[in-house]
Amino acid sequence: MDAISSHLHQVLDSLPGGVRLVAVSKYHPKESILSAYSEGQRLFGESHVQELQVKHEQLPADIQWHFIGHLQTNKVKYIVPYISMIEAVDSMKLLREIDRQAARCGRVVDVLLELHIAEEETKYGLTLDDCRQLLADGEWRTLSHVRICGLMMMASYVEDEEQIRQEMTMAADFFDEVKAAYFADVDYFCERSWGMSHDYPIACQCRSTLVRVGTTIFGERVY
Repeated sequence: MDAISSHLHQVLDSLPGGVRLVAVSKYHPKESILSAYSEGQRLFGESHVQELQVKHEQLPADIQWHFIGHLQTNKVKYIVPYISMIEAVDSMKLLREIDRQAARCGRVVDVLLELHIAEEETKYGLTLDDCRQLLADGEWRTLSHVRICGLMMMASYVEDEEQIRQEMTMAADFFDEVKAAYFADVDYFCERSWGMSHDYPIACQCRSTLVRVGTTIFGERVY
Protein backbone atom coordinates (compact mmCIF):
# COMPACT_ATOMS: atom_id res chain seq x y z
CA MET A 1 0.00 0.00 0.00
CA ASP A 2 1.47 3.37 -0.99
CA ALA A 3 1.49 6.48 1.21
CA ILE A 4 -1.62 8.00 -0.38
CA SER A 5 -3.63 4.80 0.10
CA SER A 6 -2.46 4.54 3.69
CA HIS A 7 -3.33 8.17 4.50
CA LEU A 8 -6.69 7.84 2.74
CA HIS A 9 -7.65 4.87 4.92
CA GLN A 10 -6.53 6.68 8.07
CA VAL A 11 -8.88 9.55 7.24
CA LEU A 12 -11.77 7.28 6.21
CA ASP A 13 -11.40 5.17 9.34
CA SER A 14 -11.61 8.31 11.49
CA LEU A 15 -14.89 9.54 9.98
CA PRO A 16 -18.13 8.77 11.82
CA GLY A 17 -21.14 7.35 9.97
CA GLY A 18 -22.93 9.88 7.80
CA VAL A 19 -19.78 11.88 7.00
CA ARG A 20 -18.41 11.55 3.46
CA LEU A 21 -14.91 12.42 2.28
CA VAL A 22 -14.25 14.84 -0.55
CA ALA A 23 -10.60 14.08 -1.40
CA VAL A 24 -9.20 17.47 -2.45
CA SER A 25 -6.99 16.69 -5.41
CA LYS A 26 -6.25 20.18 -6.77
CA TYR A 27 -2.61 20.68 -7.77
CA HIS A 28 -1.99 16.94 -7.50
CA PRO A 29 -1.27 14.77 -10.55
CA LYS A 30 -3.71 12.24 -11.95
CA GLU A 31 -1.50 9.40 -10.65
CA SER A 32 -2.24 10.52 -7.08
CA ILE A 33 -5.97 10.55 -7.82
CA LEU A 34 -5.76 7.06 -9.35
CA SER A 35 -3.99 5.83 -6.23
CA ALA A 36 -6.98 6.95 -4.10
CA TYR A 37 -9.41 5.75 -6.78
CA SER A 38 -7.90 2.26 -6.66
CA GLU A 39 -8.81 2.15 -2.94
CA GLY A 40 -12.46 2.89 -3.73
CA GLN A 41 -12.52 6.69 -3.35
CA ARG A 42 -14.86 8.24 -5.93
CA LEU A 43 -15.50 11.75 -4.62
CA PHE A 44 -12.83 14.35 -5.44
CA GLY A 45 -12.68 18.14 -5.05
CA GLU A 46 -11.13 20.60 -7.49
CA SER A 47 -11.09 24.38 -7.53
CA HIS A 48 -9.61 25.39 -10.89
CA VAL A 49 -11.72 24.94 -14.01
CA GLN A 50 -8.84 24.37 -16.42
CA GLU A 51 -7.15 21.78 -14.22
CA LEU A 52 -10.46 20.01 -13.63
CA GLN A 53 -11.19 19.89 -17.38
CA VAL A 54 -7.94 18.02 -18.04
CA LYS A 55 -8.47 15.59 -15.16
CA HIS A 56 -12.09 14.93 -16.09
CA GLU A 57 -11.00 13.93 -19.60
CA GLN A 58 -8.12 11.72 -18.45
CA LEU A 59 -9.62 9.94 -15.43
CA PRO A 60 -12.38 7.32 -14.96
CA ALA A 61 -15.90 8.44 -15.83
CA ASP A 62 -17.44 7.30 -12.53
CA ILE A 63 -15.51 9.89 -10.49
CA GLN A 64 -17.83 12.40 -8.83
CA TRP A 65 -16.26 15.85 -9.08
CA HIS A 66 -17.13 18.56 -6.58
CA PHE A 67 -16.11 22.10 -7.54
CA ILE A 68 -15.01 23.62 -4.25
CA GLY A 69 -13.34 26.89 -5.25
CA HIS A 70 -14.57 30.35 -6.14
CA LEU A 71 -16.36 29.96 -9.49
CA GLN A 72 -16.56 32.84 -11.97
CA THR A 73 -19.78 33.01 -13.95
CA ASN A 74 -17.94 32.94 -17.29
CA LYS A 75 -16.41 29.54 -16.40
CA VAL A 76 -19.66 27.81 -15.39
CA LYS A 77 -20.38 26.50 -18.90
CA TYR A 78 -17.18 24.43 -18.94
CA ILE A 79 -17.97 22.28 -15.90
CA VAL A 80 -21.77 22.10 -15.84
CA PRO A 81 -22.00 19.17 -18.32
CA TYR A 82 -20.34 16.76 -15.87
CA ILE A 83 -19.93 18.33 -12.41
CA SER A 84 -21.50 16.37 -9.56
CA MET A 85 -21.82 19.34 -7.18
CA ILE A 86 -20.80 23.01 -7.08
CA GLU A 87 -20.05 23.61 -3.41
CA ALA A 88 -19.33 27.31 -3.28
CA VAL A 89 -22.26 29.32 -4.64
CA ASP A 90 -21.92 32.81 -3.20
CA SER A 91 -24.35 34.93 -5.25
CA MET A 92 -27.72 34.90 -6.97
CA LYS A 93 -25.92 35.84 -10.18
CA LEU A 94 -23.87 32.62 -10.05
CA LEU A 95 -26.95 30.55 -9.21
CA ARG A 96 -28.74 31.98 -12.27
CA GLU A 97 -25.83 31.19 -14.57
CA ILE A 98 -25.56 27.60 -13.30
CA ASP A 99 -29.28 27.18 -13.93
CA ARG A 100 -28.96 28.64 -17.45
CA GLN A 101 -26.05 26.40 -18.43
CA ALA A 102 -27.58 23.33 -16.81
CA ALA A 103 -30.80 23.89 -18.79
CA ARG A 104 -28.75 23.87 -22.00
CA CYS A 105 -27.30 20.48 -21.00
CA GLY A 106 -30.63 19.08 -19.82
CA ARG A 107 -29.24 18.60 -16.31
CA VAL A 108 -30.15 19.57 -12.75
CA VAL A 109 -26.96 20.57 -10.93
CA ASP A 110 -26.65 20.19 -7.16
CA VAL A 111 -25.17 23.17 -5.33
CA LEU A 112 -24.35 24.35 -1.83
CA LEU A 113 -24.61 27.95 -0.64
CA GLU A 114 -21.29 29.18 0.72
CA LEU A 115 -21.36 31.03 4.04
CA HIS A 116 -18.80 33.59 5.14
CA ILE A 117 -18.51 33.08 8.89
CA ALA A 118 -14.74 33.12 9.38
CA GLU A 119 -13.26 36.44 10.42
CA GLU A 120 -10.67 36.39 7.65
CA GLU A 121 -11.37 38.87 4.87
CA THR A 122 -9.92 36.61 2.20
CA LYS A 123 -12.80 34.14 2.34
CA TYR A 124 -15.64 34.30 -0.15
CA GLY A 125 -19.24 33.56 0.73
CA LEU A 126 -22.55 35.00 1.87
CA THR A 127 -22.95 36.49 5.31
CA LEU A 128 -25.79 34.88 7.24
CA ASP A 129 -27.95 37.94 6.59
CA ASP A 130 -27.12 37.89 2.87
CA CYS A 131 -28.05 34.23 2.73
CA ARG A 132 -31.31 34.90 4.57
CA GLN A 133 -32.07 37.67 2.07
CA LEU A 134 -31.27 35.53 -0.96
CA LEU A 135 -33.61 32.79 0.24
CA ALA A 136 -36.34 35.21 1.33
CA ASP A 137 -36.33 36.93 -2.09
CA GLY A 138 -37.41 33.58 -3.53
CA GLU A 139 -36.02 33.90 -7.07
CA TRP A 140 -34.15 30.63 -6.52
CA ARG A 141 -37.50 28.83 -6.49
CA THR A 142 -37.95 29.67 -10.20
CA LEU A 143 -34.70 27.94 -11.20
CA SER A 144 -35.59 24.41 -12.26
CA HIS A 145 -32.06 23.27 -13.21
CA VAL A 146 -30.29 23.87 -9.90
CA ARG A 147 -30.98 22.15 -6.62
CA ILE A 148 -29.82 23.71 -3.37
CA CYS A 149 -28.66 20.76 -1.26
CA GLY A 150 -27.19 22.49 1.78
CA LEU A 151 -24.47 24.83 3.00
CA MET A 152 -20.68 25.02 2.97
CA MET A 153 -18.18 27.14 4.88
CA MET A 154 -14.51 27.42 5.81
CA ALA A 155 -13.64 28.02 9.44
CA SER A 156 -10.87 30.44 10.35
CA TYR A 157 -7.40 29.01 9.83
CA VAL A 158 -6.32 29.30 13.45
CA GLU A 159 -4.89 27.17 16.25
CA ASP A 160 -7.80 28.04 18.54
CA GLU A 161 -10.03 24.97 18.43
CA GLU A 162 -12.75 26.74 20.38
CA GLN A 163 -13.04 29.44 17.71
CA ILE A 164 -13.22 26.80 14.97
CA ARG A 165 -15.89 24.91 16.91
CA GLN A 166 -17.85 28.11 17.48
CA GLU A 167 -17.86 29.00 13.76
CA MET A 168 -18.87 25.49 12.69
CA THR A 169 -21.61 25.35 15.31
CA MET A 170 -22.92 28.68 14.03
CA ALA A 171 -23.09 27.17 10.52
CA ALA A 172 -24.84 24.04 11.81
CA ASP A 173 -27.42 26.12 13.69
CA PHE A 174 -27.98 28.26 10.59
CA PHE A 175 -28.51 25.08 8.55
CA ASP A 176 -31.35 24.15 10.94
CA GLU A 177 -32.88 27.61 10.54
CA VAL A 178 -32.79 27.47 6.73
CA LYS A 179 -33.94 23.84 6.60
CA ALA A 180 -37.00 24.63 8.76
CA ALA A 181 -37.88 27.81 6.85
CA TYR A 182 -37.37 26.70 3.24
CA PHE A 183 -36.53 23.03 2.83
CA ALA A 184 -38.49 21.21 5.54
CA ASP A 185 -40.29 19.04 2.98
CA VAL A 186 -37.29 17.90 0.91
CA ASP A 187 -34.77 15.20 1.73
CA TYR A 188 -32.06 16.52 -0.56
CA PHE A 189 -31.35 19.62 1.55
CA CYS A 190 -29.10 17.69 3.90
CA GLU A 191 -25.46 18.58 3.23
CA ARG A 192 -23.20 20.48 5.60
CA SER A 193 -19.75 20.86 4.07
CA TRP A 194 -17.17 22.04 6.57
CA GLY A 195 -13.89 20.62 7.78
CA MET A 196 -10.50 20.48 6.04
CA SER A 197 -7.19 18.76 6.75
CA HIS A 198 -6.44 20.80 9.87
CA ASP A 199 -9.91 20.83 11.43
CA TYR A 200 -12.04 17.99 10.03
CA PRO A 201 -12.15 16.07 13.36
CA ILE A 202 -13.84 19.13 14.90
CA ALA A 203 -16.17 19.37 11.89
CA CYS A 204 -17.29 15.79 12.49
CA GLN A 205 -18.37 16.84 15.99
CA CYS A 206 -20.17 19.88 14.51
CA ARG A 207 -22.56 17.92 12.30
CA SER A 208 -20.63 18.11 9.03
CA THR A 209 -21.71 15.64 6.34
CA LEU A 210 -18.88 16.41 3.88
CA VAL A 211 -15.24 17.01 4.83
CA ARG A 212 -12.81 18.38 2.25
CA VAL A 213 -9.41 16.83 2.98
CA GLY A 214 -6.39 17.17 0.69
CA THR A 215 -2.99 17.66 2.31
CA THR A 216 -3.49 14.91 4.90
CA ILE A 217 -4.07 12.40 2.08
CA PHE A 218 -1.96 13.63 -0.84
CA GLY A 219 0.80 15.53 0.96
CA GLU A 220 1.83 19.12 0.25
CA ARG A 221 0.61 20.45 -3.07
CA VAL A 222 2.81 20.54 -6.13
CA TYR A 223 2.28 23.97 -7.71
